[in-house]
Amino acid sequence: MKAIAPFLLACCLAGPALAQEGPTVRRPTMLIHGNYCGPGNNAPLAPIDALDAACARHDACTPDDALPSKACNARLQVEAEGVADDPRQPDDLRMMAGLVASGAAMMPSEASRTFAQAPTSAVGAERLVTPRRSSWTRSPAYGG
Repeated sequence: MKAIAPFLLACCLAGPALAQEGPTVRRPTMLIHGNYCGPGNNAPLAPIDALDAACARHDACTPDDALPSKACNARLQVEAEGVADDPRQPDDLRMMAGLVASGAAMMPSEASRTFAQAPTSAVGAERLVTPRRSSWTRSPAYGG
């Protein structure tokens, strides 16, 4: 009984601790600027400048666990280009805004299609565009 008493005491004391609310688990962030530029964010903190505000708006139009729309990415690109072109902004911010604008232009979106996702059946095939062969590919080596 003496060996079990400390174990029972520890279990009884640990019981109420399990009922207490623990700290909120936050997703990891890999921010490149401010509180919103990059994967994740530091919401509810305020944006630190115009570029961070553009990134915050992009985060707001991006669904959780899904890709943003093309319009959402395009808006970030335009707003970041505006910061990059603003001579009133510091040079380091303008450089970062140019980087964010370039990244936004390359970001995948919900309407993006990859080669593997292209329709392979007759259904939807009418939407596919067959590239025309240029004159430099018309040779016996290329079957033309």
